Amino acid sequence: MLDKNFIGYTDEFMACHECDCLHPVRRLSHGEVAQCVCCGAVLYQQRYDSLNRALAFALTAFVLFILANLFPLLTFEMEGRTQSNRLLDGGFEFFTEGYWELGVIVLLFSFLVPLLSIIALLVLLVPLKFGHVPRHLKVMFRFMTFMKPWAMSEVFILGIIVAYVKLSDFAFVSVGPSLISFFLMVIATVLANIVLDYRVIWKVAEDIRGRQS
Repeated sequence: MLDKNFIGYTDEFMACHECDCLHPVRRLSHGEVAQCVCCGAVLYQQRYDSLNRALAFALTAFVLFILANLFPLLTFEMEGRTQSNRLLDGGFEFFTEGYWELGVIVLLFSFLVPLLSIIALLVLLVPLKFGHVPRHLKVMFRFMTFMKPWAMSEVFILGIIVAYVKLSDFAFVSVGPSLISFFLMVIATVLANIVLDYRVIWKVAEDIRGRQS
């Protein structure tokens, strides 16, 4: 629950996302969690070194994403024939076969959306790290929060696992470096979003503007 002995009330309020109970937003120490006094839902928490850790995970995800597109994803061997596939090959194959709608969907959710989600994080966090407020901060923040639920790379990984199990029944399938990189990229992206306290973005931006004024 909110610490009743903690001083530092502000004129900002937050409604609980579960029961709509209104609470004053209070400054927390590292590791403290604010919970709804009505239903106990977590309202917000103060994460340790949120901006730097999120930036580190986002940069790691970006490098891993590049590696995931440079090397083979899976390699198939059957009756003496070998074929390797990269991350983008699945979408292009749908285009070749005339299923352009599926090709667009595969390329969108396996390549473009994850890439834009990582770039949106970097565009917000890198300038703040070096003491600059990003241009169009509100627009970029909305874009980042909009893209977050659409970056379903973990679903793509589940599809690859299912394909691997099915194809292993009649062919030898080996995992390429790209699959490992893609898997680690998904973990790094998830961790970046977990450790990032969105309130820190606005707090840091306000501090920077205060020093520049």
